[in-house]
Amino acid sequence: MEVELVLPALCTGFGAGCLLLAVRAVLAVVRLWVRGLRVTGVVTERTPADRRRGGLVVFSDHLGRDLVLDPGAYATLCGLPPVGRTVPVVYAQERPAAARLWTLRHLLAPSFGWFLSSTVAFGTAVVVTP
Repeated sequence: MEVELVLPALCTGFGAGCLLLAVRAVLAVVRLWVRGLRVTGVVTERTPADRRRGGLVVFSDHLGRDLVLDPGAYATLCGLPPVGRTVPVVYAQERPAAARLWTLRHLLAPSFGWFLSSTVAFGTAVVVTP
């Protein structure tokens, strides 16, 4: 293999991997859309010792157990309402611990990131190709 083709091959492989992860994330959202159970959760504050931003979401699953969903550091960017308000939550019946917020931004943010990374990698492969 010629040396000038190594970088485009690596960029193309990385882009293909990111594209597969993006498709996987979209398929997970579609599965939640079709077969997920939707419940309402309440946004609560984090403990004072926890220095991360955003709140936590407390909801009950189909068996009546109370679970806590941590939407992550970018919860406010993904549409988490202020503390004390309700928010829709969706989860697969067999995996309530892997719940997601039922907002378009929160559901599609991972796949958007993977698609963006894939586009950058494919664009780099096109630019560096001799």
